[in-house]
Amino acid sequence: MSDDQIEQEIQAKGLTAPRVTPQRINDVIASEHYFTAAQGVAGVVSDSTVDRFLTWPVPASVYPDGIPGQDGRTGTNLLSCIEARQMLDHVVAAPVPASLGLLTFCVLVLKNGFTVTGENACASPENFDPELGRKIARENAVNKILALGGYLLKQALHEAAQ
Repeated sequence: MSDDQIEQEIQAKGLTAPRVTPQRINDVIASEHYFTAAQGVAGVVSDSTVDRFLTWPVPASVYPDGIPGQDGRTGTNLLSCIEARQMLDHVVAAPVPASLGLLTFCVLVLKNGFTVTGENACASPENFDPELGRKIARENAVNKILALGGYLLKQALHEAAQ
């Protein structure tokens, strides 16, 4: 039974007590982010990492004459962007096991700044579908919000009864 079908049944039965609704959960989500574990590992060497590497001034002690080269071609700028990424990938990023590409994460950022994660692990590479993995990971993250929201509602009802 889908969330919409459950919601319709609740409304049809006239159940009106305070509760955490799917709409309330969606209303507190500020942004959604998806990635596989392989992308997360590869993200260690991001474009900003390459930029920082290329703009770092190499100490004069590494130059044969102790004097940096011409303007614009000093330090790590002696490398092209592609060469720098290849170098950083080799040095920083370890080889990524293929199975990490089958693990999908969903990070939901809530309007209050809190983050909630959901995961989906596909056991068989033949069954891996990125869109389906994202949907399941999101559903798992939303279920965590539902549990947190249920706790907060129950606490508020308890405090109101005191």
